[in-house]
Amino acid sequence: MISHWILGARASADVAVSLVQATALLQKLGLGDRHAVAEDLLRLIGVHVPLAQCTIFSFEGQGRPRIVAVGDRSRTQALPDISEAYVSRFYRLDGSATVMRTELAAARKASAAEPRIVLHRQCGADIAHPDYRRICYELPQVAERLAILALFEGRRWLSVNLYRGVEHGPFDDAAIALVEAFAPLIVHAVRLHHTGQALQQDLPDLLLARLSQRAPQLTQRDHDVLRCLMRGCTTDAMAQQLGLTLTSAQTYVKRVCRKLGVSGQRELMALLIEPAGST
Repeated sequence: MISHWILGARASADVAVSLVQATALLQKLGLGDRHAVAEDLLRLIGVHVPLAQCTIFSFEGQGRPRIVAVGDRSRTQALPDISEAYVSRFYRLDGSATVMRTELAAARKASAAEPRIVLHRQCGADIAHPDYRRICYELPQVAERLAILALFEGRRWLSVNLYRGVEHGPFDDAAIALVEAFAPLIVHAVRLHHTGQALQQDLPDLLLARLSQRAPQLTQRDHDVLRCLMRGCTTDAMAQQLGLTLTSAQTYVKRVCRKLGVSGQRELMALLIEPAGST
């Protein structure tokens, strides 16, 4: 059995996609509930291919991967813990890790619009490490996993993993053809979702780092206050997060505004998003 292949090297099935389900998927990309995209992928594909679980990971460099989203069709409440065990203990043992290294050079030559999509099959019997096999395959009763891999920005692999339960059996040729038909939609949807999530998490830090260069007089406490404001916290919420009284939180906000020469939070937010080099 071929363990991995490039999309396009085999014929894919034609598949009709529900407009309602596709719209539901698109509506959730990059929004607050980061796991919704995995749940919606299960619903969208599960109409055609019986599936038990979906996990999405981001791999960058040699560090441990990040959990982007997990979805479970009422199979086990342990999937978040299983995913955490994978990213902390087992990811180097995954056959997909070898595939990503093997395909890296070729994947870097592809465009973002048409990434090189790689598919990789793995079942419990393929895994020599007993704890990895037991925790990620035997306990959740997974028959096989089909990973959809794509490289973006020449450095970040996104891995979308679809799992069949033992009651479903391994992926047969018809099921694989259907997943291949969905693969371009899957990788682009997950890329957009991951980008949106990253912006929500990283944008405040990026803006704060730029402001710190322009205002070196800011203290660490000032940075904490600004970070809360950029994340939309009210003064009450800021006080709770920073362990301050409400009066102290209000005082810190006024102090930051005074240091930056602004009269209130509206001018402060305008300053934060002001282009570098503006006066």
